[in-house]
Amino acid sequence: MDNLTLLLIERMGILLTLAFILTRTPLFRQLLDRELHVGTSIAFSVMFGLFGIAGTYAGVVVQGESYLPAFWIFRLSYDEIIANSTLVGVVIGGLLGGPLVGLGAGVIAGLHVFQLGGFAAAPMGLSIPITGLLAGYVARFFSQERVISPSKAMFIGMFAPIIQMSLLLIMAAPPELARTMVNVIGIPMVLTNSVSIAIFTTMIRVALQEAERSAAIEAERSFTIAERILPHLKRGLTPQTAQSAALVLQKETKAAAVAVTDRERLLAHVGVGADHHHPGEAIHSELDMRALYSGGIDKGLTRESVGCKRKNCNLHAAILVPIKEGDSVVGLIKLYYRRPQQIGKVQEALAKGLGNLISNQLTLSLTEQMKGLMKDAELRMLQAQIHPHFLFNTLNSIVTLIRIDPQLARHMTVQLGVFMRFNLKLTASPLVTVRQELDHLHAYLEIIKIRFSEQFAVRTIIDAGVEEALIPPGTLQPLVENCIQHGVRDITNGGEIILHVKREDVHVVFQIEDNGQGFPDNLLPVLGKVPMESKEGNGIGIHNVNQRLISLCGQDAQLHFANKQEGGSMITFTIPITKEVSA
Repeated sequence: MDNLTLLLIERMGILLTLAFILTRTPLFRQLLDRELHVGTSIAFSVMFGLFGIAGTYAGVVVQGESYLPAFWIFRLSYDEIIANSTLVGVVIGGLLGGPLVGLGAGVIAGLHVFQLGGFAAAPMGLSIPITGLLAGYVARFFSQERVISPSKAMFIGMFAPIIQMSLLLIMAAPPELARTMVNVIGIPMVLTNSVSIAIFTTMIRVALQEAERSAAIEAERSFTIAERILPHLKRGLTPQTAQSAALVLQKETKAAAVAVTDRERLLAHVGVGADHHHPGEAIHSELDMRALYSGGIDKGLTRESVGCKRKNCNLHAAILVPIKEGDSVVGLIKLYYRRPQQIGKVQEALAKGLGNLISNQLTLSLTEQMKGLMKDAELRMLQAQIHPHFLFNTLNSIVTLIRIDPQLARHMTVQLGVFMRFNLKLTASPLVTVRQELDHLHAYLEIIKIRFSEQFAVRTIIDAGVEEALIPPGTLQPLVENCIQHGVRDITNGGEIILHVKREDVHVVFQIEDNGQGFPDNLLPVLGKVPMESKEGNGIGIHNVNQRLISLCGQDAQLHFANKQEGGSMITFTIPITKEVSA
């Protein structure tokens, strides 16, 4: 028995080498991401079924007390049986792909074992698909785990050969031979199959961690590069800003050369080929035109495709990253390489992340510029605006959450969309209902609580009969933001902000209070009356809110600021319940 165990462990090394190669295939990554449908289920069934067949050939033929460690098995005599690792591939298929993949792989591997013959052909062949099916159903208990832990996999792997040995004792004849063979191969198969399954799942986890670690590194690298070149690109695409951006990109990306263009001409070229790629030249290659009009990242893998006509040019490959402002492509960033082989998955991921970040930030910059084109000049200066730090941090949080928690990233994006749509209404209507204003505030709070969920809580108390009252849009959000930035932000936990909206006769009273540090005493007399510059910029927002309340709802609607005796601050204001806009 000891010799058989050692032989199976030796064969297990060959099988696990094949498993290591398998975990590096793109098809296998689809299985980890649970991208399953009929086509992929069939493909995975075949893949793990073939792996199971490989486990059969990695087995040892047992005849009585003797072992025949042949690598190629054609047919078994009646009194022979295979001590094998067939169940490894089938169980892993079931654990990762579910019952259908486990059953499909088991049928393929089981038919192969059955056609090899031997007195145990029927029970051995039948036990394999049954084991695959059961492994698939057991995996549903661990569906919250992306990959089942090795310890759990090992425990499940111990029962797979036990089921096989049980069917062998029940179905195989003669019974004396079946008992003898179970005594010989039972324990070695339980040990080697369970250990192999545990090691296989460990390999899968390592492969997954490597991929996620690499993606995290590239995301951080993209952030660093974007932060360094955005100040240049935000000043517009000129030869000077393009040259500065190209220098940063060439240093950070380690590309052979970097070029920046607008829609018509080359603005800057840094690195290899600078002696014949001159700024001012018209861009004309088919690759350039395709990237400009499609708006997607593209790549060229020949010297001709990247647009160089000089025969001795050392630039033979390039990745093109469109520079977008809104929906419009305004230029290209071209990352050049000496050989096509230098463009791998890492370079493509970096280019994609860089393109998204630059486009998002330039779109944000364009949005800020468009605010200066509002039709009503007076309201244009006073309306509450999205704070650049808030939107920048929100976009960064979304990019980070896409890899860590896609569902939460999707939720945050939806709330940001609601928040953005409401801000667009600022230019269309001078007043909105309290219900709409509260919806806007809740969208903001949904985003904020993802970032500061453990520091503070926001509670709203809304009395009946106030929802249809009219209020200047964007009034509550800057006031709550002020409580966060200057009141409870430095509190590690236990912070609280309370918004109370109540009706008093023909007025609606708004009260926002927090348990933070309160307002500085020297600022209380001037808050809301003059713009207050600060690092977070919220003093201007409060001034704008106050001026719009006075302008649209009357002098009695102005903001009142106070510090509470028990600590914290309070802001109150009152608006009339009316459908008419005050003069």
